[in-house]
Amino acid sequence: MAKPIILAVDDEAEVLRSIARDIRGRYGQDYRILRAEGGEAALDALLELQERGDPLALVVSDQRMPKLTGVQLLERVADMFPAARRVLLTAYADTDAAINAINRSQVHYYLLKPWDDTSLFPVLDDLLAEWQGVYRPGYEGVRIIGSRYSADTHAIKDFLARNQLPYTFLDVETSDEARAVAQRYDQLPLVIIPEGETLVAPSVADVGDKVGLQSQAERPFYDLTIVGGGPAGLAAAVYGASEGLSTVLIEGEAPGGQAGTSSRIENYLGFPSGLSGGDLARRAVTQARRFGVEILTPQHVTNLRVAGPYRILELSDGSELSSHAVMLSMGVSWRTLPAEHAEKFTGAGVFYGAATTEAVYCQGETVYIVGAGNSAGQAAIYFADYAAKVVILVRGGSLAAKMSNYLVERIEATENIDVMLHHEVAACAGADNLEQLTLLNNQTQERFEVSAHYLFCFIGAAPRTDWLEGVVARDKRGFIYTGRDLTADMLTNWRLPRDPFALESSVPGVFVSGDVRANSVKRVASAVGEGSIAVSMMHQHLASL
Repeated sequence: MAKPIILAVDDEAEVLRSIARDIRGRYGQDYRILRAEGGEAALDALLELQERGDPLALVVSDQRMPKLTGVQLLERVADMFPAARRVLLTAYADTDAAINAINRSQVHYYLLKPWDDTSLFPVLDDLLAEWQGVYRPGYEGVRIIGSRYSADTHAIKDFLARNQLPYTFLDVETSDEARAVAQRYDQLPLVIIPEGETLVAPSVADVGDKVGLQSQAERPFYDLTIVGGGPAGLAAAVYGASEGLSTVLIEGEAPGGQAGTSSRIENYLGFPSGLSGGDLARRAVTQARRFGVEILTPQHVTNLRVAGPYRILELSDGSELSSHAVMLSMGVSWRTLPAEHAEKFTGAGVFYGAATTEAVYCQGETVYIVGAGNSAGQAAIYFADYAAKVVILVRGGSLAAKMSNYLVERIEATENIDVMLHHEVAACAGADNLEQLTLLNNQTQERFEVSAHYLFCFIGAAPRTDWLEGVVARDKRGFIYTGRDLTADMLTNWRLPRDPFALESSVPGVFVSGDVRANSVKRVASAVGEGSIAVSMMHQHLASL
């Protein structure tokens, strides 16, 4: 916990050193003592403290300073840090100004110069005790200043949340403090690092680097390299590392994959009350790191090539990693909404996945959800606890066709969830953020508009395999063939005396698990099972080298 701050201000350097020395000697163990030579320097320091969110306990300021008097400075302190205690050091001739400032609540106390210990410390002791009585330490970590309607702001919030990195969000739409800080910059969002550095409109990669996420591997070669940190990749990491394989996992966004965005998984074995996708990811990451797995995020793979027994991955930063075995578990991405102007509002009212960081802003709102699978059902139940109403838009004629029965029953029993069958989104509208949807009844072709600020989409998934074009065999949608699904014409470059293992691709030593695998069962438990089983096949492959 950072120490609260006491700020001493005087335009005479010798006097400033003297008062700072006295205050430090008395309070330095519990407070951080700062000095400012003059009112303008003090104001600069206060702006920096406000930007960082540092707690200010007390300001002791001289009255007679050029350009900005002590009373004027303490007026600014009262506006910026209302809880901070304010003491004026003044000559006898200026006592009327000090008294007037006290009467207007801009100064808590004044002391005549020169001071001594018997007059100074009892006053400061009382004022600091008062401040401690109302002080409530806040979160000291990353602070984000931006708009709840900004796609860039949402991307950073979502990135930090999915990487299990807590933050404080200050919304310029509702927070005076956020607006005061934001007006000093040309762009938003701002990301303020605990050490004090302010990032202006940063990329998620910039944020990841500053908050200490590892994006560079510690060595050039591993026994096993895993691409994708969803349930399948994390399972492979845990089992591979626990069995002695040097293992590195590369994840482009955040561990957990698409499952990590799920608000609630209620049918996963061993968790009778269910757990969130984020909680599952957190547990798996902790377990993997316990066994020595390196996790690189955010980091992207751009190419895979084969050189004898080595499988070499090229990364987006130009570096390379080689290994004897590679696991491809990139998962899938939600398909974009095929509605007019939907792209304009991505992250500004239109979201893909549960986007649980937005739930708190949905109070009193009607939330629309597009989709009929389990993810859509889980999201509907989750947002029903926050929103006034949740509407599920289903293109087909039944929820039960694609959704597990337990979710259908929960939805039917939840009073503030409505289901609109045979409906889809035709268009999105708004100024800077989503304000309206045009809905289409695909049976009658009737169109009508509804007011909406939040739309969450779960409309099928596409594999992230474009970078593997020409390397491994894939189906027409991009899913990777493995084992018995591989035909003779897909194995023209296969040089081993054995057939491919069940979870092995058309390239020896390159294994596939989870949703990215062709004909896989799209369930979390299945992905975990495949990631685990593949490790035993990797051992057999490595033994043959």
